[in-house]
Amino acid sequence: MVFASLLFLFIFLPLNLIFYYSSKNPMWRNWVLIIFSLAFYGWGEPIWISLLILSSTFDWANALFIQKHRGTKWAKAGVVFTLIFNLGLLATFKYDVFLVNQVNALLGTSFTAPGYALPIGISFYTFHTISYVVDVYRGTINAQRNFPRFLMYVSIYSSLVAGPIIRYAHVEKEINRRRETIKDFSLGLSRFCIGLFKKVIIANVAAELVRKYMGDHGDPLTMNGLLSLSSLEAWVGLVMFAIQIYFDFSGYSDMAIGLGRMFGFHFRENFNYPYISKSISEFWRRWHISLSRWLRDYLYISLGGSRGTPLKKYRNLMLTMFLGGLWHGASWNFVIWGIYHGTLLCIDHALSDRYAGTGAFASRHNAVHRAVRMAGMYILTLGGWLLFRVTSMSQAAAILGNMFGNFTWSPEVPMLILPVAVLTIMLFAFHLAQERLQDDLMVLKWPSLVRFGFYIFLLVTVLTLGIKPQPFIYFQF
Repeated sequence: MVFASLLFLFIFLPLNLIFYYSSKNPMWRNWVLIIFSLAFYGWGEPIWISLLILSSTFDWANALFIQKHRGTKWAKAGVVFTLIFNLGLLATFKYDVFLVNQVNALLGTSFTAPGYALPIGISFYTFHTISYVVDVYRGTINAQRNFPRFLMYVSIYSSLVAGPIIRYAHVEKEINRRRETIKDFSLGLSRFCIGLFKKVIIANVAAELVRKYMGDHGDPLTMNGLLSLSSLEAWVGLVMFAIQIYFDFSGYSDMAIGLGRMFGFHFRENFNYPYISKSISEFWRRWHISLSRWLRDYLYISLGGSRGTPLKKYRNLMLTMFLGGLWHGASWNFVIWGIYHGTLLCIDHALSDRYAGTGAFASRHNAVHRAVRMAGMYILTLGGWLLFRVTSMSQAAAILGNMFGNFTWSPEVPMLILPVAVLTIMLFAFHLAQERLQDDLMVLKWPSLVRFGFYIFLLVTVLTLGIKPQPFIYFQF
């Protein structure tokens, strides 16, 4: 089931809200969320509910065992078992074909992989449970003794399928006891409307142009088709993908955060205008924040972080981004994308270390300097998105060659991108204005009324132009 579908908007969500708020009993509300979350998750493939419950049960019991034996070798063994179990699930369902193909290519064998269907959201709820168990081992949180509450944390549908990655420590108090308010509900609803608009009106429109100029994973352009693209068409295709993936994923995060707030949860932000970054390090502090911090806290720091020699720090950065790229999918283009960003991070850290305190990168008072760095960073980001989007290096080479080689004019392109450009500028302008408006929609003052009217406009626009239940990009991860 997709958030941006009529089924979810007019049947599933209203029923969920009616049942949830039909009683003030906390236990009732928790069970309503659990049942609706499992129904949401199992809508397409009910069999994978059993895998979700199995994973939750194993990690819940293992965390209790680790807490009981904290500070001993048994606690370490519990963490190892959790990693083996969860990463084993990922390897089985997500990487089986990829791993078998690599073995066959390396050894000349002809093994056949089972080729299991990928359970939706397994990459995200696996990270949820791993971080929970590790935090219990580190002593930063106490293990949850109530299994239904833990199952609610793992399965809550607003963030289950495509994030953001929710850490138990961030929502522990709200899992055990939360307070729903009209203010939170209104803010959650408005946030959901923004995300819905991003997905349906901007991301889906941009996706049509991406399919036109870069093909589709299910129906990719032929090499002749890629080679025939003009320079402008190649640039438009790649820029539209950058717009699509940002508004698609940040739109989902907005909807997830908004839904969570309707039920009393305060999830943390997952995006913070990443395309205005002036360095690759800043980009990763602004893009998919929950993943960046997860990789930092549970992988990079565990590898040693920045301790030791610069060479060890760069090794840890490269390994972290390599694994981060592999997490996105069982394909070499994701691995190369991770290595690409790892290389940029190493260069960024090396320059920062070399010129620290010299003012060489200080641009606080120089608008031109800031603009140049932002433009350069955006170009580097586009290079990464090219690797992320294609399925082979020959496709990447063909598109890249056209971007800088086939300078022919395509008069239809400016008219195609005009609607997306207008909508994007309008939404960004609203976001900037929103920071100066009051937060409480229930206060009848003009800023609140203006914003409320804008949300109504967004919702009416979405419904008027029609909703096509297109999956979110990160569903496949």
